[in-house]
Amino acid sequence: MNQFQSARFNGLDGLFRRQSQFRFWSARFAQDRCWLCQSNSRALCSCVSFGCMCNPFRYFNSSPEVIRLVVMMYVRYPPSLRNVEDLLAERGIDVSHETVRFWWNRFGPMFAAEIRKRRVAHMRGFIQWRWHLDEAFVKINGKLCYLWRAIDHEGEVLEAVVTSKRDKAAALKLLKRIMKKYGSPRRVLTDGLRAYSAAMNEIGAADRHKVGGRLNNRAENSHQPFRRRERAMQQFRSMKMLQKFSSIHAQVHSLFNQERHLVTRQVYKQRRSAALAEWRALAT
Repeated sequence: MNQFQSARFNGLDGLFRRQSQFRFWSARFAQDRCWLCQSNSRALCSCVSFGCMCNPFRYFNSSPEVIRLVVMMYVRYPPSLRNVEDLLAERGIDVSHETVRFWWNRFGPMFAAEIRKRRVAHMRGFIQWRWHLDEAFVKINGKLCYLWRAIDHEGEVLEAVVTSKRDKAAALKLLKRIMKKYGSPRRVLTDGLRAYSAAMNEIGAADRHKVGGRLNNRAENSHQPFRRRERAMQQFRSMKMLQKFSSIHAQVHSLFNQERHLVTRQVYKQRRSAALAEWRALAT
């Protein structure tokens, strides 16, 4: 065997070795169980678009309980990154504020996607009574952007969409997105913005649209938790970050929003325990 044939043989041998390794790990990967859609095969997983892994905590030294606690403290409450670091230090958990930033960016969309999937599957079995649509002005680097939000009759945030314009196309984008997920409601309440009327006429649901000033107070009040979080974060730097955080914050807030002023203390404690149990079961 000359030098050329020896080099060719070694190259083919390395190629066959890499192919066998690829087939081995592909088989192992296909046998894993997806944590989000509970599919027995990753090859048949229906939630690849969420970027999920079979065990999202496998590359982290910290426990999943600590990561869930950090994400909940930063998204649900209005402290800063360094405030979360100090609060964890009082509990004996040494975590840097940059680690808090990385964790909520990494696991926040993952947790929100699982919460949204469970809520959509539950809510599609019931009749949607009434939706409240409203938009909020958000300034990013001196430029006004618009955060469109849809609220149901119980105050839960259905969807949040960020756009650069306040027109018919933006309102139509919000309506199509929530109707695709939750179906059609009996009534849609908005303010006097003409973009809502044009969008409702476009989808053929003008008879379900109702315009009123004080009728849409539920949507106006739902902006308050987001505004408190915005002040703590000292505004946003880009529309992409605004869309990401508003979507995560909406799902987490809806999970823990128990309307404590409408129920007794005992009922509120039961609902709070159920919400915490559901949160601790995420990504398991």
